[in-house]
Amino acid sequence: MPEHLFSQLRLRELTISNRVFVSPMCQYSSDNGLPTDWHMVHLGSRAVGGAGLVMVEATAVAPEARISPSDSGIWSDIHARAFAPIIRFIESQGAVPAVQLAHAGRKASTMVPWKGRSEVPISAGGWQTIAPSAIPFNDVYPKPRAMTIDDIEAVVAQFAAATERSLEAGFRVIELHMAHGYLLHQFLSPLSNHRTDEFGGPLENRVRLPLRVARTVREAWPADRPMFVRISATDWAEGGWDLPQSIRFCSELHDIGVDLIDCSSGGLVSTAKIPLSPGYQVPFADAIRRKAHVPTGAVGLITEPKQAEEIIFSGKADAVLLARAMLRDPYWPLHAARELGAEGHWPIQYERAK
Repeated sequence: MPEHLFSQLRLRELTISNRVFVSPMCQYSSDNGLPTDWHMVHLGSRAVGGAGLVMVEATAVAPEARISPSDSGIWSDIHARAFAPIIRFIESQGAVPAVQLAHAGRKASTMVPWKGRSEVPISAGGWQTIAPSAIPFNDVYPKPRAMTIDDIEAVVAQFAAATERSLEAGFRVIELHMAHGYLLHQFLSPLSNHRTDEFGGPLENRVRLPLRVARTVREAWPADRPMFVRISATDWAEGGWDLPQSIRFCSELHDIGVDLIDCSSGGLVSTAKIPLSPGYQVPFADAIRRKAHVPTGAVGLITEPKQAEEIIFSGKADAVLLARAMLRDPYWPLHAARELGAEGHWPIQYERAK
């Protein structure tokens, strides 16, 4: 099989050395939103391991936008400066540094996973959450306050400011998190958005805020740098967000100037039945790529080099985003390149082991 996984990918004026991307993965190890030594090692080691692009976890655009008090953030200039040395190291290894900007909405103010995903009380450092409608994610998550128009305006401004700080920090790619049941996904899905104003009801209203955020960020982000959006292509729940709506939405995102759709699924409702299997979300990336005419990234239970190569070779997606496989093996790209007979990017310090 000809190798395509390790071919270059050019988006706007950026050339990415290969199609293996490190998916954004929450580490719950930040200090008031600031990256720590853990992030330098975690992200830096994946760059050393040969990934073409390394993306920072969901990074909150405001303190109250965090999933947990230990989440990453970029709501001040101090946060931007703290990311700069990590970005420099990623780039020094030939990888592209990227950041995923996020607002957790009704899934905010929760404990880190290893302490149980329940509400953090305000008395213990939690905060009042917000959402399109006052509907909690489940019975152990905090009940959100329905957003006012002023809240909506504030969120747009927060994403714009976070974009400017991401540029200041030195990131080359920006991704907007519109998946996994977080705020912008909450506006998209009729299961979480029960509004009766111009931001709720029919599809054109439910996409209004996500499209506005995307347009605002695209205007603030330099024209020569790519912008991604992660979506959940389906809620896996009756009456929810689904693939046909995703295709229409992604076509509009592409018209705005979004360069790649990162295709995930689920996360909006706790009762969803997700049919997990190797590459189970790849068909979403394939359908959106063909029908919305936009480059896509495939993610979800992609673990084997030949599996990843087939996805690219067959044209189902333009890149693969690896998460747990990268946690298990930071050098997955180097090992995959060897298995596929491709040339991996080895650090000169490690070439004796090549």
